[in-house]
Amino acid sequence: MSEQRGKLIIISGPSGVGKSTVVTRLIDECTLPLKLSVSATTRPVRGDDNPGENYIFLSDAEFQAKIDAGEFLEYVEVFGRGHWYGTLRKQVSTGLKQGNWIILEVDVEGATKIKRIYPDVMSIFIHPGSIEELEKRLRGRATEDETALQRRLEVASHELDSSVVYDHIVTNQTVDQTVNDICELLKDASGTPIEN
Repeated sequence: MSEQRGKLIIISGPSGVGKSTVVTRLIDECTLPLKLSVSATTRPVRGDDNPGENYIFLSDAEFQAKIDAGEFLEYVEVFGRGHWYGTLRKQVSTGLKQGNWIILEVDVEGATKIKRIYPDVMSIFIHPGSIEELEKRLRGRATEDETALQRRLEVASHELDSSVVYDHIVTNQTVDQTVNDICELLKDASGTPIEN
């Protein structure tokens, strides 16, 4: 991948660990040229969504056409709901050519696929501390029935087991600390002096 000028960063973690909050704060507060790769999805647009900013919304047929054309680095159906999510190659390669540090917020399976294509990717896993702590957070959100919650916990348990293959594991005790820890890891990788 000789055209790569920026850096590629994978951030993973189980559902409910606070990935999206951490990534948003990281982009706002860390002084590196960080950009989030916008995923494509077939899920319906929700009230607070900004198409093209939160997600690239595609019909099932459009998503399948992009799979057939090899336009995805990775794609997956999430939690058996029939909605697909994927990382578009062009989003990543364009951002890297512009010298940006592209953050991919993907699951463990997606991370494995991306590592095969970009072996020098930096991978960070956000850990809840324990499966019990994650269950407490998910129950606190009260957004799902018991069956859906148990399915999330089952997936999360597998993801926590797989976290050992990541370059770095950061435990999310507070958002401030997690953002700071990840920013320091990124600055260390760039050779940028860390300013407190």
